[in-house]
Amino acid sequence: MTRTTTRAALAGLTLLLAGCSTEADPATDRGVAERTSAQSTPSASTSEAPDAGGQAAAGPARPSDAERRQAAAAAPGWGPTPREVGRAQRIAASMPLSHLAGQVIVARYPGTGAPTSLVNGLHLGGVIVMGDNVGSTGQVRASNRALQDSARQAGRRWPVFIGVDQEGGIVERVQDRATRFPAFMTAGAARDTELTSAAAAASGAELSGLGFSVVFAPNADVTSGPDDPTIGSRSAGSSPRVVATQMNAAVDGYLSSGILPVIKHFPGHGSVPADSHLEMPVQDKSLRQLRRSDLVPFASGVDGGVSSVMVAHIAVQAVDPGTPATLSRKVVTGLLRRDLGFRGLVVTDALNMEAVAGSYSSAGAAVRALRAGNDVLLMPTSPRAARDGIVAAVRDGRLSRDRVEEAASRQIALLLHQQAAGPTKTRRPGSSIGVSQRLSAAGATVVSGPCKGRLVGRSVTASGPDDAVRRFYAAADRAGLRTGGGTTVAFTGYGGSGRSADVVVSTDTPYVLGDSYGRTARIAMYGDTPGAMRALVDVLTGKERAPGRLPVPVDDVARTGC
Repeated sequence: MTRTTTRAALAGLTLLLAGCSTEADPATDRGVAERTSAQSTPSASTSEAPDAGGQAAAGPARPSDAERRQAAAAAPGWGPTPREVGRAQRIAASMPLSHLAGQVIVARYPGTGAPTSLVNGLHLGGVIVMGDNVGSTGQVRASNRALQDSARQAGRRWPVFIGVDQEGGIVERVQDRATRFPAFMTAGAARDTELTSAAAAASGAELSGLGFSVVFAPNADVTSGPDDPTIGSRSAGSSPRVVATQMNAAVDGYLSSGILPVIKHFPGHGSVPADSHLEMPVQDKSLRQLRRSDLVPFASGVDGGVSSVMVAHIAVQAVDPGTPATLSRKVVTGLLRRDLGFRGLVVTDALNMEAVAGSYSSAGAAVRALRAGNDVLLMPTSPRAARDGIVAAVRDGRLSRDRVEEAASRQIALLLHQQAAGPTKTRRPGSSIGVSQRLSAAGATVVSGPCKGRLVGRSVTASGPDDAVRRFYAAADRAGLRTGGGTTVAFTGYGGSGRSADVVVSTDTPYVLGDSYGRTARIAMYGDTPGAMRALVDVLTGKERAPGRLPVPVDDVARTGC
């Protein structure tokens, strides 16, 4: 699978599909179409005035279904070929309404067995695999295979959407024998696009080998710093340009391994001071500020032909005050689709998160999300209620069948495209530790202390989180470094506080180093993986230098690296 890399292809698609949605276009609010501060292409503002049937009464005449489908098939521009798009549209058009409504849902499920009854019974598009669905890599491979086999036997002619959050760092659902990768902030510290692509390709190849079709990564969020409670080290950094570059490199890597990446969390979750798992964050930046910061990586991804984008549950006050972006037509269809020109698959963030579930029922959120322009409804609290709500909304005119067909056909087209490309590379679980170590070594950042030479004596004593200490001792033993006595090494990880020791090492975001005292050195590693610890030992023993630079400002740290 490859990405379209010219803006001309996307622009052509925008012209072909302009006005082709079966719902009304929203107001775009004071030139929201300006893509960045240097590029301004204002779009005409329209009013959203639905008639009694829920469709817009104003605006230009809508093209026929045949014209709309022909336009989409002529220049998809986001992955699938015209033939795949056309086939997907025919499949969606032939579905009974209840099957069509199920196809746009990707659900969570209980236990470690294959959720065949859930998927086949509700005709779901697919499932997301969470940590409690994984007993081992062998078990999850068998479960994913059984689910695909069962769907084929039930008559499905396209793959099941099987997704997973496997970003690296603090967000990894599949562990056991799978290679652990450091947080994406490591890529921002290393700034090596080839290495970022190689790491994503290796992770994607292991996931493909386990039967996954979709990975909800990489993050395109630009973190604002310590006041960002949700994204943190999941972001490549605080520079929009660096985030965009590393995100695009990761997308290319995932695609090369045959897995579909979903960039997230549009229009940027890294600069809101609240966690959408617990409440609805409010984005107070102006559109001009968003264009210069949070939107930059997403615009870059769209220009590069990225296939799928996840939308966050944040209220963008400059576009649609008080409404979660996932449920806002002005954000999804206006800002993302019309103004950035995105024509691919739009996925909601998990609909069971408090930012949505606290105010909307499963049925209500599902209908609103589809009307907003989303194509995949991820993790509704009740998949059955969401499916039934969509069916009821189509029957009583609050939602058009055309809109649901459009959503389903985008998902099916992308899955058909992936199926045709095949998993170009697969790796056995745990075979990628070398790539993981190289990424951590490239990102290792010494913010105080010598930039070369040995930083520890012949023996070391570590303290901090148990997992970090255990992996560090294993890496030290492997390198012939004695443990017990000698140089003190203090680790501080996710949610940790400042430490004092000969050497202080942060294994998540580096902000805590500003509150730490390292008599010899302070080092940011952005991960506590086995590979990260091997890379750290190489730095401590003077075998390797630490080439990384801080990808975010850190108070009370004057040096950004060596």
